[in-house]
Amino acid sequence: MDCSPGTISPPHPPTILRPGSQSARPLFFFHTDPVLRERVLRAAGERLEWFAVPSWESLIRYLAEAPPTALAVVDPYAEVPGHRNLAVQLKTLLERFPSTTVLAALEIGPGRFHDLRTLGEWGVAEIIALDRDESAESIARKIRSAQGRLMRSFLSHSIPSFVSSRGRAVLSAAAELAAGVKQGSDLADLLHLSDRALLRWCERSHLPPPRRLLAWVRVLFAAELLDYPEQTVLTVAHSCGYATDSSLRRAVQEFTGFTPTQLRRRGAFATAADTFLAELLLLREAAKSGDRSGLDEEEEEE
Repeated sequence: MDCSPGTISPPHPPTILRPGSQSARPLFFFHTDPVLRERVLRAAGERLEWFAVPSWESLIRYLAEAPPTALAVVDPYAEVPGHRNLAVQLKTLLERFPSTTVLAALEIGPGRFHDLRTLGEWGVAEIIALDRDESAESIARKIRSAQGRLMRSFLSHSIPSFVSSRGRAVLSAAAELAAGVKQGSDLADLLHLSDRALLRWCERSHLPPPRRLLAWVRVLFAAELLDYPEQTVLTVAHSCGYATDSSLRRAVQEFTGFTPTQLRRRGAFATAADTFLAELLLLREAAKSGDRSGLDEEEEEE
């Protein structure tokens, strides 16, 4: 039975999660549009492992075996005669797998605005408009923007005002790299900066150095997933690029002061986010103190 990427043959799903793998993020495709299929395949590139699925039943079964960072591009009217109504199976899927990022691909006509609102209420992360000739590049952007929704919302709305626009750009890029095993140089490359320029951006924006910032964002991403009780610490660890659950435990305890279990009891993401914000405030105060010290030294020299 062929279960290679790009095809899935029922009834047995492929083994999606491979411990220690950097490619632990699958993208499931459930749609009959051949042009969309080709564009989503191109958009997935090498960062996502692409699988086509034949039915809602299969998709739900495969998601039960997939990591919480799985994505799905679906036809929200699939298996509904005449495509008259949204598929209730999609609502069921979103209720059962709330951490799965789902993008719905459909034509947006005058009679579809109520359905668009309903899809948003159900938890669909992004809409791919089939009648607007979306390119593979625009679909790739939507896939990136849909991932880590809670963390991206936090970065957009909760970061202190003293973090500059450049600093926010660094944070957004770090969020994009969160689930992989990345280094500061990867962050610099994504922003088209040299390593030294990125370090200056972080310092002037009162952010941690690039390597620590990436580690922090990975912890925040892990904390977001830890808030889903059905996810084990091991599954979250692999989804966030940690080789073992012990690696995740050490990172979480180092950055937040709590074990994953303790973090869950306190509200994992909220607690980790508060700790991250506290570090940003400390960095700002340290920078202000350093500036004052520099001025004092100059005054004494005069």
